[in-house]
Amino acid sequence: MNSTAAIAISAIAMTVIVALRYLASSGAFALATARIRPGQYDRLGPQIRREIGWSLASAAIYGIPAGIVAWGWQQHGWTLIYNGWSDYPLWYLPLSLFLYLFAHDSWFYWTHRWMHRPGPFRVAHAVHHASRPPTAWAAMSFHPIEAVTGAVVIPALVFLIPIHVAMLALVLAIMTLMGVTNHMGWEMFPRAITHSWLGQWLITASHHQRHHEQYQCNYGLYFRFWDHLCGTDRGLSQP
Repeated sequence: MNSTAAIAISAIAMTVIVALRYLASSGAFALATARIRPGQYDRLGPQIRREIGWSLASAAIYGIPAGIVAWGWQQHGWTLIYNGWSDYPLWYLPLSLFLYLFAHDSWFYWTHRWMHRPGPFRVAHAVHHASRPPTAWAAMSFHPIEAVTGAVVIPALVFLIPIHVAMLALVLAIMTLMGVTNHMGWEMFPRAITHSWLGQWLITASHHQRHHEQYQCNYGLYFRFWDHLCGTDRGLSQP
């Protein structure tokens, strides 16, 4: 099999994986919403269908660079992904996890603020904000331009920061779970957490819900660091 065909197969496989991961995670939390908050998504059927459509298109955009990276790692060892537990000290495992999350969060914060400028918002980001209110299906509901800005981050980082394959899987799991839970329209964590010291630095649904209500605030993805530093943190909503 030539390289072009192998890359294409890898990209298709990763697209399918991303799509199934989205359907499984969003579907699970949508089902939980129906059980815990009955009526939350009533009369949102057309919106949810749009969210699923945009999200499946985004899955292809995320899958293509992921597939290329996976092929390069498996066939040529081009990346800094490693799978030996002794390749780096064990203390580096949690550090690499934090470095990836912080780098991703930083990229997201600044590109997200840029997409709230009038031009980029009108062309691309308005697709995501068309979810009023957002649902568990909205986590990947992006215009292709916005999907590209999100799809390049982790594939770029694996060429810059060494990471164990297990920690990379954990990064992807956290990205998926927080993307879904922060959009599902209700807060799954108790006030003891969201109003604690830890809650002042981590983003949950009630923080991101305020972004969808007011637009010009609460831009972060995982952490509230940049929002605090740049004066764009407006606290919590009550989803």
